[in-house]
Amino acid sequence: MALRTPDGLRVIPVNYAARDDAIYFRTTPESVVGLNAPNAEIAFEIDNVDYEYHRGWSVVAHGIARSVADPDELQELDRAWGPQPWADGPRPLCVRLRWSEITGRRLGPFPRSHDLPVDRVLTGGLRSEHLA
Repeated sequence: MALRTPDGLRVIPVNYAARDDAIYFRTTPESVVGLNAPNAEIAFEIDNVDYEYHRGWSVVAHGIARSVADPDELQELDRAWGPQPWADGPRPLCVRLRWSEITGRRLGPFPRSHDLPVDRVLTGGLRSEHLA
């Protein structure tokens, strides 16, 4: 994710979960993200690159980040597919990006989805993978 801080622009790697029309991630309130993302415009990018077949894709979402404080929303998120930080220690601050703009592009030759060994689809707001 990318955000503006008092020291300039920063790009921070985050673990995330996508649900419905939002991207969620957890952090600490004292982190660069925790101090600067809530109520600020941020950008989130996810890419996939296949070097063997010279193809890939990129999706970028923009919007205002918000802290999630509603216990019901947090419980539903964790029950469905909450973000799992890799960093040690508690990450009590949940940040939600409900995008106002989302763009994407694919590069290179892509097979039809039924030719792939794994089919990734969004189902009811949740990502699921089905082995072909």
